[in-house]
Amino acid sequence: METNQSLVTEFVLKGLTDNQELKVPLFLAFLLIYVITMVGNVGLIFLIWKDPHLHTPMYFFLGSLAFADACTSSSVTPRMLVNILDNGQMISLFECMAQYYFFGSSATTECFLLVVMAYDRYVAICNPLLYLVIMSNRVCVSLIALSYVIGFLHPIIHVGLLFRLTFCKFNVIDHFYCEILPLYTLACTDPSINALVVFIFAAFIQAITFLTIMVSYIRVLLAILKKSDKRRNKAFSTCSAHLLSVSLFYGTLFIMYVRPGSGPQKYQDKMYSLFYTIIIPLLNPFIYSLRNKEVLGALRKMIKK
Repeated sequence: METNQSLVTEFVLKGLTDNQELKVPLFLAFLLIYVITMVGNVGLIFLIWKDPHLHTPMYFFLGSLAFADACTSSSVTPRMLVNILDNGQMISLFECMAQYYFFGSSATTECFLLVVMAYDRYVAICNPLLYLVIMSNRVCVSLIALSYVIGFLHPIIHVGLLFRLTFCKFNVIDHFYCEILPLYTLACTDPSINALVVFIFAAFIQAITFLTIMVSYIRVLLAILKKSDKRRNKAFSTCSAHLLSVSLFYGTLFIMYVRPGSGPQKYQDKMYSLFYTIIIPLLNPFIYSLRNKEVLGALRKMIKK
């Protein structure tokens, strides 16, 4: 019977809520969030590019993270804004795959960029005399390029496995973007292999990168305790901002993809997804820049000019 049914090639994204009264307030709120996110991240990239004092490895990595955050937000928010105003807006299977691919690419890239940034802080604090030798321009470019290459390759696996599935039942995705786990629930073909591959890769990437970050920062904290009070406070300020960003990002990713029974839990999982797709890209430029005297100083110079 399923074979004789017509295949589904277009889907409806259900969105965050069915309450019509909330449509306009939600649209305005997420539009404002998106504008602030883009201004914050693109502005940080521009600031780092224009100010020669910020042409150091740490800010080079920070600019790359800002670009990844801007891509993450842009892969999800514009389409969500359209869907908020138009519940019947259809999205094709190809568009769905494309949206998930670009989100997966930027999210995976961010995982590895956070590792690179943790390593950069480890070298700067634990081996300050060799910092410029170890973190040369060639090394920095290689680390960032490797992060983006892994990010581009990882979601190809999951998008490729989507071609083994057929969709012939329902076409309503209970989410605000084409998240791959809710999409599996609509498949007529058994998606167990797909879900297992998502779990394996998510667990491997998140566990390896998170543990590497934690090891780097444990060694950094041990080194900080040996420094003078003034240098200790500056190091703590820089590292605490990084750890806050890491905790927010990995906490929601672990809950969504790696916890036992990972899968679409409807409203609860929408909130987790909302956090790492929209809120964290909004917060990161402010977490890193508002507590950084060099960035604030560069911003004041730019405003005066």
